[in-house]
Amino acid sequence: MEAPKRRNPLMFIILVIVLLAGGYYGWTRYQFAKAHESTDDAQVEGDVFPILPRVGGPVLEVKVVDNQTVKKGEILATLDPADYQQRVNAAEAALVAAQAQVAAARAGVATAQANVRTAQTGIGVSEANQAKLQKDLKRSTFLRQQDIIPQSEYDAVQANLRATSAQRATATDQVSVARQQVAAAQQQINVAQAVVKQRQADLDNAKLQLSYTTLVAPGNGIVSKKNVQPGQVVAPGQQLMGLVSSNKTWIVANFKETQLENMKVGQPVKLEVDAYPHEEFQGHVESLSAATGARFALLPPDNASGNFVKVTQRVPVKIVLDKVDEQHPLRAGMSVNAVVQVK
Repeated sequence: MEAPKRRNPLMFIILVIVLLAGGYYGWTRYQFAKAHESTDDAQVEGDVFPILPRVGGPVLEVKVVDNQTVKKGEILATLDPADYQQRVNAAEAALVAAQAQVAAARAGVATAQANVRTAQTGIGVSEANQAKLQKDLKRSTFLRQQDIIPQSEYDAVQANLRATSAQRATATDQVSVARQQVAAAQQQINVAQAVVKQRQADLDNAKLQLSYTTLVAPGNGIVSKKNVQPGQVVAPGQQLMGLVSSNKTWIVANFKETQLENMKVGQPVKLEVDAYPHEEFQGHVESLSAATGARFALLPPDNASGNFVKVTQRVPVKIVLDKVDEQHPLRAGMSVNAVVQVK
């Protein structure tokens, strides 16, 4: 009878080692999963400034090209300023005319005030003549009672006194009219000054419209999606290009609502960017959105209508880098795998 073959103990040792390694790996993954939440539904975000003209007109010059780095205030493009310069010239001429009207109104006040003084002088002359004629009438009355002067001379003195009284009344009315003319002339100054302010506002607006023909960079960044050429006629609000900010980027990770139980602001995050598979970035949770991503959709779901199917919602979580890696810049739109340490 043939003896049974002895099994090789090395195979059992290897099997035990494999089982122990697999158990250890599974245990560590289980512990890691309990303390971390991850998602690959994440991407790099950054500020993208749309370059929109505020006035319309033909494009005179485009000074940048795609993917060019520009600084804040640098000229990107210019529109033909001829029409807007003409409006500035017309507004300047209107302002000069309005200022001349103010000068003319002030001259009218001076003339009206001179008329007041002239009328007041006429009152003084009338009063002096009236006083003299009253004395003459008194003497003439005495002489007429003595029959020294004829009746005609006495009547002439009385007539002159009445005429002088009428002249004084006329002069008083002239003073009143002249003062009213002064008030009217002063009002004309106020009206002319208001017109000057309006013309100044028109000039300022025309200069502002002229300044809009020069499009400048609102911040530091990189030119993207340039779709404008010299000679093209653009309209206000038409996007000519985009400017991707180079100052700061962040990550928006869309976690399932079931992953947010222990997630808090400030927790550390490990980031894996598809563009740099051999690099690891460190960040932290800066904020959690107050609503799910579906709430901001063009047509948000309305569970009160139609058939309801429960779908796990995702909540955007903003993550910022702890340190910027200049050698591995993050560009808006890059795909990221985010792992948040929640415990």
